[in-house]
Amino acid sequence: MNALIKVCGKEIRVGGRLLRIARLEADKYLFLDDPEALLEGLRKCGTRIDLFTFLQRLPETAPMYPYLMEWDNLAVIKVSTFDAWWNNQIRFKARNKARQAEKKGVTIHEVPFDDTLVRGIWEIYNECPIRQGRPFQHYGKDLSTVYREEATFLDKSTFVGAFDDNKLIGFIKLVTDETGTQANLMNIVSMIRSRDKAPTNALVARAVRICAERGIPHLVYSNFAYRKRQRDSLSDFKESNGFERVNLPRYYVPLSWLGWAAFHLNLHHGLSDHIPAPVADKLRDLRNAWYNRKLQSLVEAS
Repeated sequence: MNALIKVCGKEIRVGGRLLRIARLEADKYLFLDDPEALLEGLRKCGTRIDLFTFLQRLPETAPMYPYLMEWDNLAVIKVSTFDAWWNNQIRFKARNKARQAEKKGVTIHEVPFDDTLVRGIWEIYNECPIRQGRPFQHYGKDLSTVYREEATFLDKSTFVGAFDDNKLIGFIKLVTDETGTQANLMNIVSMIRSRDKAPTNALVARAVRICAERGIPHLVYSNFAYRKRQRDSLSDFKESNGFERVNLPRYYVPLSWLGWAAFHLNLHHGLSDHIPAPVADKLRDLRNAWYNRKLQSLVEAS
């Protein structure tokens, strides 16, 4: 059960049935400068909320607020100049892949948000139902849904496309926070059939260049590690392209006795977080193998 409400000019997503947890709709992309004002608004908003959570903004990594907290993390490139990243932060293999895209005729440039871009994104999303060993969340969405989802935060967004013979084969949606402190890769997806042209590496390179040119000191690609899963192919990709793990405080503010009890009993996380890491890794491997077999059967049938 999810609800989207607006409090103090911020869009807040409230989820859960028994335990109602709220967070910024753009959690990890936009941040709070005055949490107390928002908390007061949440208490008076008329929607039942048991626990509110928010992440601290970069570059401050030491706890700044007196609320209950846990450590979260982001994958971050600290940007000074493009040349510094290219020569010192990115790994040799990733650098070669970024060069490879240009050699194979891939062009990278900023694009306006319009129907042409949305149709290209829709085609990328609907190329394959399985990515990285799991069902792809955007597969099967219609054009109007893709348009609506990509149209969020347009005043803070930059879209960059990777093109092969004028056809979109990859894109990023780069969302800059209110202070210009960080730019976040909200979306970065490329055609699987164009993997040999390495468009994703070239898109990361363009994102770094944009940050360097606009004086944005941090490029963020969501989490570096997710829950108990510390390493996978995605974290390897991030590390090879110069992203580093940065730990940041995630605050939890109980707004009811249930929220207070849930936090202290560690019930505010999903069931999967309570599975021992070795068991979770094994289950994940089995799931990925099953979906990879399913993908192979789809490829053979096509």
